[in-house]
Amino acid sequence: MSHAKNSCAGRYTAVNLTNSDTVEIRMFRGTLKLNTLKATLQMVNHLVEVAVSMSDAAVQDMSWFDFLDDITESELIQYLKERRLYVNEPVNTSEEE
Repeated sequence: MSHAKNSCAGRYTAVNLTNSDTVEIRMFRGTLKLNTLKATLQMVNHLVEVAVSMSDAAVQDMSWFDFLDDITESELIQYLKERRLYVNEPVNTSEEE
């Protein structure tokens, strides 16, 4: 945490840690769509749950697909699908003949 707070990235990063009392999430655009607003709040909530419940090492070892495993909110799933960030089933690859 101290390394992240002392970095020279500044306040305009996806996660702003420059204020000693707050953590600011800046990775979403503004929206007027209710479902998008709900989905972004659900995403931040999921990020917080992961950060609070897991060790630093476990979070660093976590893959994107591990992160997605516990998401159940329909608005967030739809939001991620629309952006091609949510995969329901593993993709099987085969070599061309």
